[in-house]
Amino acid sequence: MKRTFTNTELVELIGELKKTASQEEVKIWKAVAIQLEAPARKRRVVNLHSINAHTKDNDVVVVPGKVLASGDLDHTVSIAAFSFSGQAKEKIHQAKGEAMSISELVQKNPKGAKVKILG
Repeated sequence: MKRTFTNTELVELIGELKKTASQEEVKIWKAVAIQLEAPARKRRVVNLHSINAHTKDNDVVVVPGKVLASGDLDHTVSIAAFSFSGQAKEKIHQAKGEAMSISELVQKNPKGAKVKILG
């Protein structure tokens, strides 16, 4: 049985990721699309303390799910995710980092160079 989504934003993002993966011949966007197609209860939820532990200064990461505010960042990180909690965005900006949508990251870096998937 084929899954149907009611979130049109998610459907468009998955389509964009698959199209970019095919056009640019890179696997990272296809992997993110597959993870976003999973049921919502299985989607990734990542706290800032986990991002802080697995990254270093000026890293770029993508979270195929939601970023939550538990913990702090002690270095600058660019984070792309499907969604962010309000406090998580504030803490990222306080650490001089960048919080963006996955779509924005794909437009900035279609080849997915030096992007890590976390979650």
